[in-house]
Amino acid sequence: MPPQSLALFDLDHTLLPLDSDVAWADELVKRGVVDAQWHRHRNDYFFAQYKAGTLNIGEFLQFQLGPLAAHSRATLESWRAEFLAHEILPHIRPEARDLVKTHQDEGALCAIVTATNEFITAPIAEVFGIPHLIATLVETDAQGEFTGRPRGLPSFREGKVTRVQQWLAEMGLGLESFRTSYFYSDSLNDLPLLAQVSHPVAVNPDPRLAAHAAEQGWPVLSLFASKDNA
Repeated sequence: MPPQSLALFDLDHTLLPLDSDVAWADELVKRGVVDAQWHRHRNDYFFAQYKAGTLNIGEFLQFQLGPLAAHSRATLESWRAEFLAHEILPHIRPEARDLVKTHQDEGALCAIVTATNEFITAPIAEVFGIPHLIATLVETDAQGEFTGRPRGLPSFREGKVTRVQQWLAEMGLGLESFRTSYFYSDSLNDLPLLAQVSHPVAVNPDPRLAAHAAEQGWPVLSLFASKDNA
């Protein structure tokens, strides 16, 4: 029998008080491997789009994944290890760990569902002890090196719904298989998936999601006193 409960978690500004996409872009700037002025300008441009709910996901992924193709997998993984240690781990709060652990202790099937790519987010999911990650996939060549392009459907907006459905179907399950289903998110961009679960929860919500949650009577959870600036 499947678990009685499903718990899905957005990552950036939900379990993390920062945006790992933005933080990784800043990491590349600090390492001097991208043009600092242009990269920061584009980073700010896309982040503003995301907050406004107007992000062009294809254009963004071209920007965000492109630098992966310019360096070897071994080099990128070395940078990522340092990035995780210095820019991510110090910001993971006990409140976020406790939220995940509450569902795990209840035997729920847990997954992180994020638009951020799998290269950045896979080790973060491991830190939270969440074995299932639904993230934007990154294309690799025959040697396992990154091409700088996404693979398949990005895990963004309605794409999150489709990717979750595909993941569950691989186990012979659907959202209807669970007595209760939760999705925790901070952004109105995640409204398509929030609307699919039995227990949508707005976590550290942006103003538009906060207003929508109030209209719908959804619970609002503040895991962090304030969001860190990525």
